[in-house]
Amino acid sequence: MIKVLIADDETLARKTIALLLKDQQDIGEVLQAADGNQALSLYQAEKPELIFLDIQMPGLTGIQLAEKVDPQCVIIFVTAYDQYAITAFELNAIDYLLKPYDDERFYRALDKARARLREHEFGDYRQIGQLIRHMLDEQHRQYKSRLVIKDPGRIRLVEVEQIDFILGAGNYAEVHLFDGKSVLHRETLTSLEQQLDPSIFVRIHRSSIVRRSSICELRPNEKGDYTVILKSGQQLTLSRRNKHKLDELLG
Repeated sequence: MIKVLIADDETLARKTIALLLKDQQDIGEVLQAADGNQALSLYQAEKPELIFLDIQMPGLTGIQLAEKVDPQCVIIFVTAYDQYAITAFELNAIDYLLKPYDDERFYRALDKARARLREHEFGDYRQIGQLIRHMLDEQHRQYKSRLVIKDPGRIRLVEVEQIDFILGAGNYAEVHLFDGKSVLHRETLTSLEQQLDPSIFVRIHRSSIVRRSSICELRPNEKGDYTVILKSGQQLTLSRRNKHKLDELLG
């Protein structure tokens, strides 16, 4: 039987999880904690195998508590943060529940936890905690200093200062770096444009964003647009609809 700890400062949230667990035949004792300090005490005394853990609680935060938990314990984070901020949770080590969630989503997370316990595949919560801290810090910045890029089986943090230009690829973006490498990022150019400092990056076409300091030459074309040549030799197009940005670029 799986011993469970529910740690959440919202009474209704704890009761909801407890109710969803009630008829699960492999679930044993269900403990509840209303703050991080109480959760730590219960964890140390009872050693639950599965924790449903809120991120923001009085006392210890969920992240701080996760870093004190043995890797053999499986954690499902419960959070009200938007999905971009919790991309780090999509690592195979753990799962998350984004409030409000439905019963189907809850039981998918529970099944994932069961699989982790059966397979003895456990997470490095200290490393994941560092990623989460970074992502929450980034939410409070006006513009991003890093992009969080999900690759199969890992999360990459790409420094914005390494980016030369970005090309659109449908709902994805090809992020081209100064070292000549590129990475595929699951985000639209419009979304990225809002995240990047406009004093450093400029949208020159519906399919391209470029670092201003990378531009070394502009060549007018017969159709009224411009060829933008970067220091790397890459050639992009400044479209007619973005022609008003020419003075800005020259300035």
